[in-house]
Amino acid sequence: MIDNFLLLVQNPSFALDVVLNGLLVGAIFALAAYGMSLVWGVLNIVNIVQGELVMLGGFIAFMAVSHGVPPLAALPLASAAMFCVGWLLYRLVIFRVVDKDLFISILATFGLSILIQQLTNTAFGSDVRSIDTGLGSFYMLDGAVTLAWIKLAAFALALVAGAALWLFLRHARLGQAIRATAQNARAAHILGIDTDRVYVVTYGINAALCGAAGSLAVMAWTIHPYIGLPYTVRSFMIVVVAGLGNVGGVVAAGLGLGAVENVAGFVLGAEYQIAFVFALMVLILVWRNIAAARRRSYLS
Repeated sequence: MIDNFLLLVQNPSFALDVVLNGLLVGAIFALAAYGMSLVWGVLNIVNIVQGELVMLGGFIAFMAVSHGVPPLAALPLASAAMFCVGWLLYRLVIFRVVDKDLFISILATFGLSILIQQLTNTAFGSDVRSIDTGLGSFYMLDGAVTLAWIKLAAFALALVAGAALWLFLRHARLGQAIRATAQNARAAHILGIDTDRVYVVTYGINAALCGAAGSLAVMAWTIHPYIGLPYTVRSFMIVVVAGLGNVGGVVAAGLGLGAVENVAGFVLGAEYQIAFVFALMVLILVWRNIAAARRRSYLS
């Protein structure tokens, strides 16, 4: 571990490679976190099944490519398919826990995550899957820094998706209805907004964003049926740090998490990378709890 840390310190170009690749992977985390922030803010649900939606999007893209669809064309296909999956999940399960206690939504979506894990494992097996996009890599500093083009594409897509989501929520009529429902669902309903339609579309958009994230994950990284929980934890941490409805904060937190996690994975070893993610989540929750307690004592 110390040797790995010294290697980063003594080789700035190599450290830059590790950090930049982490930032680009963090863009995928930000895509998934957009959706969790939206669902949490509008439906008041902590969506524990978030990572499984990412995983499903990856498998849909993998199956599309295996049937001859070009890799980049599989991304919008997976997003559209996952919008339909999100719509179906809402109509079957999620609508029953909206406006209920937060703990009930956690239990319901946790049960969905286990169900989707097992069904995916039965359908596809537990093998790790990946897609070769054939896009190659981009080299900097005489080859000392290597960046895969698909990761650069993920970074660009995360920024475009964040800007599109912000513009949609600000200017589109349905986006304004979503914002009004997030502020006060009862008042929005009294004023004539179909809050049930808002909820189902919001959950569908969340699933579509997860589909895009999963498609990029299987192209830039790997997926398997049990990869969902780390993505759920990452999304949760990003939203907790950025705050609900803060699209720019989600991007910054996602990129930062990707960079820190990649550095930790190199220093500690790949086998401890997920453990680092969970430990970081605990530290963030403790920090937020202490900060909230200080604010309460200051106000009192």
